[in-house]
Amino acid sequence: MLDRSEGPRFRGLYVQGSVVVLDVAMARELYAMGYYGKPLGVPKPKGPDFEAPLVLDLIEARYLAENGFLEVYREGRRLELEELVELGRRHYSRYDELCAVYSDLKRRGFHVTSGIKFGSDFAAYVYGPGIDHAPFIVLVRKEDDQLTASDVIRAGRLSRSVRKNFFIAVPDIATGRVRYLTVNKAEL
Repeated sequence: MLDRSEGPRFRGLYVQGSVVVLDVAMARELYAMGYYGKPLGVPKPKGPDFEAPLVLDLIEARYLAENGFLEVYREGRRLELEELVELGRRHYSRYDELCAVYSDLKRRGFHVTSGIKFGSDFAAYVYGPGIDHAPFIVLVRKEDDQLTASDVIRAGRLSRSVRKNFFIAVPDIATGRVRYLTVNKAEL
């Protein structure tokens, strides 16, 4: 684990809705720390042996910045955490909710990546992408979102087609608590 006593260890540059870690050695170390980001031009990395910058989405960047591992720069100036959060809110309509669920999954020990290829917000791995298959995918909903029968049926069908358990996560931003509704992949 990294020692945060010296301050942020990683540096990234805000570029059009993402944060790029340009230093390859730093990018490899950050990726090895928890499968953060995606190495630029490497579709399915099997480990931190790439020779490319690392692209972080704004959810990962916020998590790393909040936990004291990452500082983000834009136009030569270090961004304050609040500025990074504002950029995220402009880029994602449910940014605070997505970040709350991402943080909760990380606290629970999962490696979390984008779930877009599975039709969800996140995919969660026990060991890591390229090592095991994600046992579940997560869709994030706001507390006041309506959940219809069609939504549940769609989640069940998606879960079955990608052979993963499907969770609908509902974060309470005020308390930081996240509730999960499970849609099992089992055939009905």
